[in-house]
Amino acid sequence: VPREEQVSALQAAIVLMPDEHREVLQSLLYFLSDVAADNENQMTARNLAVCLAPSLFHLNLPRKEASSPRSDPPRTLNWGVEGVRDLSENLAATEGLSHMITESKRLFQVPLDIMTQVRSSNAGAEWHPMPLAVPGSGGGSTVRLCQAGLEATFHELLIEAEEKFRGWVSATGPGNTQLSYKKAGDGPPLRLWKVTVEVEAAPRSVLNRILRERHLWDEDLLVGKVLEHFEGNTDLYYYVQDSMAPHPRRSFTVLRSWWQELSRGVCALVTTSVEPDLGGDEGAVQALVLTAQYLMEPCGSGHCRLTHISRTDLRGRSPEWYKQVYGYLCAVEVARIRDSLCSRCQGERKLECERGFLWEMGLSPQGNTEPCLSNGP
Repeated sequence: VPREEQVSALQAAIVLMPDEHREVLQSLLYFLSDVAADNENQMTARNLAVCLAPSLFHLNLPRKEASSPRSDPPRTLNWGVEGVRDLSENLAATEGLSHMITESKRLFQVPLDIMTQVRSSNAGAEWHPMPLAVPGSGGGSTVRLCQAGLEATFHELLIEAEEKFRGWVSATGPGNTQLSYKKAGDGPPLRLWKVTVEVEAAPRSVLNRILRERHLWDEDLLVGKVLEHFEGNTDLYYYVQDSMAPHPRRSFTVLRSWWQELSRGVCALVTTSVEPDLGGDEGAVQALVLTAQYLMEPCGSGHCRLTHISRTDLRGRSPEWYKQVYGYLCAVEVARIRDSLCSRCQGERKLECERGFLWEMGLSPQGNTEPCLSNGP
């Protein structure tokens, strides 16, 4: 590949990688770039490539065993035809890795021509959040229009619950959760995912935990604040979720409406993204919540059944990732909500912290109580 086209070729290849592999590669290259940029390390990009290329590209394994998981002795160079080929491969790998470290900040940008092609081919599949007037500007009519949309979604949720959520396809979920999905009828090619769990709390307590106490169950929460309250149990909420460096934070500006003490004590919450993004975090990617629905139904003995339906565009993910990974993450999130309300888990976590404090003080904790084994993942 000509040198002037190498970055474009690498960008195109990275776009085709699975999301998980791409993120690992990005983390590694950014780390190596930082190491090379620090003069105290006395390691240039080429020095790092010389050290790491044989391992990263599996050049230290015999050719026939390169794909085998067994550990084999390093391949030695013999100065025949094979030796020249091996040396050429090592040099190419070293040059390639050195170039990737040097250009790491450019490699993970989507080429403009690819973006243009994607937008033209998916013009009908775009989803735009509802426009909302800036808080304090008196745009009551737009708020009422948004509330009407959320109320329509709420009634659809109740109908689905009455019909026992027919038409959903079951999937394997973690931590004693019931996971299922179905194809959405409009917008981006993103599935609707549904998670159901039983919670040791009344519906109203679960609703309050989701609405007002996100910091108790969202481990990635950096910022969470209500920007404005509206009439009819509706508010404008902004929150930011962290990601492991160097991956960007994600911000959400959502309109939330909730209903409580309905028939049989049922509670519900419906959320969707709105424009504009009012949080002001320039370093965050604005993610879109197409819909997030929570239904809390009492099921006796002070427990309730929590059903969560989600369809979210986190930006920067492939459709395959949403099929393979996103539903599992939804189930993990709902399991955390459940476990945050589990009195047994809370008591055992407190005991575990006390035992850890005693160990740090050089004291031996009494008893043989096992650490908390929650039903979550």
